[in-house]
Amino acid sequence: MSHTADAHHDHHAAPSGFKRWLFATNHKDIGTMYLVFALVMFFVGGTMAMIIRAELFQPGLQFVDPGFFNQMTTMHALMMIFGGVMPAFVGLANWMVPLMVGAPDMALPRMNNWSFWLLPVAFSLLLSTLFFAGGAPAGGWTMYPPLVLQTGNAFPFLIFSVHLMGMSSIMGAINIVVTIMNMRAPGMGLLKMPLFVWTWLITAYLLILAMPVLAGAVTMLLTDEYFGTSFFNAGGGGDPLMFQHVFWFFGHPEVYIMILPAFGIVSQIIPTFARKPLFGYESMVYATASIAFLSFIVWAHHMFTVGMPLSGQLFFMFSTMLIAVPTGVKVFNWMATMWRGSMTFETPMLFAVAFVFLFSIGGFSGLMLGITPADFQYHDTYFVVAHFHYVLVPGAIFGIMGGVYFWMPKWTGHMYNEKLAKIHFWLSAIFVNVTFFPQHFVGLAGMPRRIPDYATQFADFNMVSSIGAFVFGVSQLLFVYIIWSCVRGGEKATTAVWEGSHGLEWTVPSPAPHHTFEVAPEVP
Repeated sequence: MSHTADAHHDHHAAPSGFKRWLFATNHKDIGTMYLVFALVMFFVGGTMAMIIRAELFQPGLQFVDPGFFNQMTTMHALMMIFGGVMPAFVGLANWMVPLMVGAPDMALPRMNNWSFWLLPVAFSLLLSTLFFAGGAPAGGWTMYPPLVLQTGNAFPFLIFSVHLMGMSSIMGAINIVVTIMNMRAPGMGLLKMPLFVWTWLITAYLLILAMPVLAGAVTMLLTDEYFGTSFFNAGGGGDPLMFQHVFWFFGHPEVYIMILPAFGIVSQIIPTFARKPLFGYESMVYATASIAFLSFIVWAHHMFTVGMPLSGQLFFMFSTMLIAVPTGVKVFNWMATMWRGSMTFETPMLFAVAFVFLFSIGGFSGLMLGITPADFQYHDTYFVVAHFHYVLVPGAIFGIMGGVYFWMPKWTGHMYNEKLAKIHFWLSAIFVNVTFFPQHFVGLAGMPRRIPDYATQFADFNMVSSIGAFVFGVSQLLFVYIIWSCVRGGEKATTAVWEGSHGLEWTVPSPAPHHTFEVAPEVP
């Protein structure tokens, strides 16, 4: 009797086939689903970017009408931010945080499952608007009124899908906070956690604080449109500018939500391949926390051109420049970690080094945008596009790719094809620059963003940019092939991979710093 009961119980404990994924409560399975979902969205959003770059290949209107072009710019941003970058980081957190803190799983496994399954629903809703009579949302990903209210039938679908994405993010963040705070191995103090765990703890708090603000903003948009309120409607005594303040109070912390986990990944990779402990561990933790704190008091630097008082312009300019200090601390610490290390350049290290260098370019152009009088010239030009793509592509996305290559042997038990991975890296690193570097120049020369046509003097740089985008896009198919062949088989990952003689350990091989844990530490 007991034997059959046990067998019955086992059957329930480990469903097979599609049920294994549908009812997954295991942090590794859920992490895998997030990563696969993010990869799919990366290609959906990338296809939209290809449409944008095809239209901009030459001046004049070639392929799409201006309305559809605006739908593409709007949808591309929503897909990449909420569908690509954020779920990929949550997937990495699901996989690695329990392993790194010595927890058996995430604290709230069933909520973890729900957090994930909200996403395919949210993005199916959003993507379905492409087939509506009036088309997809075209008011920009920032959803400014009154522009976004002209979206038509897609508008409530946009609002509802954003709500679902926000719910997913908030629940995922709560799960991570509870796991880290309550489920660390005995003896693992907060200042003994790997930096990836620290950056995610701080990111999770940012999500919990910022996402409800976005929810409030889009709910007010919804009631303005359908329930006769006038939050942002000047005709009823409201103020469309208030939406920008509320939106960017979410939007600025959001950009740090998209980069802090990448800081954590790079802080794991660089010490491994430099074969030295991370330089300035505690200062890295404090720098990350300072960035997170400051991210809430700089929001109106997105709004220098709206006519705010001079005192406001000065406050937001100086507080924005302040963020450069902890960010600089991090960059110098990564460089100091590499300094005189026994460095080898396997694929994860290549992505990490490219991250440090190219993210810094994005940081410098961000400082330029933070200088109020200069921003009057840059605002709403391609200079802004170049800036945030340098932060998000060779920043966030290179961080994700580096993390995937770094941890894939640990996840699958197989080595990926190192030669192909290096080809993927070099194609990505070269063509991301071919794509986005020229956009600084056309931006400084005055080319406005979000417009499908442009003056002929911008033609050459736009052609270069489009060619770069096409090659970058196609080379990501190689990434999929490398992952697929690694998961399918690839050569067996040897113990050397775990021990770090190939530099692929996710903690430092030698000398081991006090905050590295492969196993739960002894309780003193």
